[in-house]
Amino acid sequence: MNDQSAEPEQGVDPSADAPDPATRARAAALLAALPLPVLLVNAQQRVEIANPVARELFGPRIAGAQVFAHLRQPEPVAALQQVLARLDDPHAANDAPVTARKVFSGSSSEAIHEMSARVLPPEAGLRGVLVSFHDVSHREEAEQQRRDFVANVSHELRSPLTTLSGFIETLQESARDDPQARERFLGIMAREAQRMAALVQDLLSLSRVESDEKIRPRGRVVLGDVLRATLAALRPRLDAAGVEVVQDAPPGPVAVPGDRDQLAQVFHNLIENALKYGGSGGRIDIETRHHASYPGLHGPAVAVSVTDHGEGIDPIHLPRLTERFYRVDDDRAREKGGTGLGLAIVKHIVNRHRGRLVMRSTPGSGSAFTVVLPCE
Repeated sequence: MNDQSAEPEQGVDPSADAPDPATRARAAALLAALPLPVLLVNAQQRVEIANPVARELFGPRIAGAQVFAHLRQPEPVAALQQVLARLDDPHAANDAPVTARKVFSGSSSEAIHEMSARVLPPEAGLRGVLVSFHDVSHREEAEQQRRDFVANVSHELRSPLTTLSGFIETLQESARDDPQARERFLGIMAREAQRMAALVQDLLSLSRVESDEKIRPRGRVVLGDVLRATLAALRPRLDAAGVEVVQDAPPGPVAVPGDRDQLAQVFHNLIENALKYGGSGGRIDIETRHHASYPGLHGPAVAVSVTDHGEGIDPIHLPRLTERFYRVDDDRAREKGGTGLGLAIVKHIVNRHRGRLVMRSTPGSGSAFTVVLPCE
């Protein structure tokens, strides 16, 4: 797009409001020290000064350019026009800044900035509008995640609550004197109540894990003890499903820095998932291996893999498996009592332990989930 405003506007003297060189140099030095991208826009709607961060954001040609050719989007253009229109008002410098949302599009992503514009006070020695940009992409992403999270929780609770309400109404009316219907309905109601209880429990677990994620655990945990306790807790379900567990571990205790309860939750979730979704293979392999080094980690590490021999997962789903409430098969997961939060909890716990979660799967050949933990 050609910048047709590169020439001075007819009837406007570009030097009419030009600051003296010393004042301009002082202003440029001051703006250069600011961490945010900042532009000084003069009355001719041109960029008088652009600090280094602004030149990185807009490109080196921003200095001296017509500002609206670079803003382009209606909201920031309207906000800046509103402030520029008040340049001749002697009290305008006391007004609150005008803000707008400005989106910068890159080759693979977008960055969202909050633009703030205000008239410079007279004591600055310059006439113009100071325009700053604050990157709020992470804040907007967090807000979107919060909205999605509330929507997902509401959706997950709506179904069992609707089921419970319907059966309660039926038991109060038409099925009041039907013992067979009452027994069947009460069994369904119990399962739905258990499903809601599991969801609430996982939500609480996820909240606790996220609050501790930045605090690295200082204790020392023997992984073999954690795995034995986890398998003991799941033994009745494994036996009932006819699933054999085969363990392969190096001799002697294998210890890592960690939180015992959280690591137990990690392996409980992984083995439980292997049982739920890969138990048709009849076997779960748990392998523990030492590594002198591992990509992405510093120093020696221990990898614990939980592998099933079931149906497997299409690789297209793997990058999203740790998202909250993401399920490969919604109906099947709900039927098996899955909340969609188990792998999200695993991811946050592994992150807290400065480790890695590696997922591999081949449709028809099972899935392997490997937790890699640093040894020191």
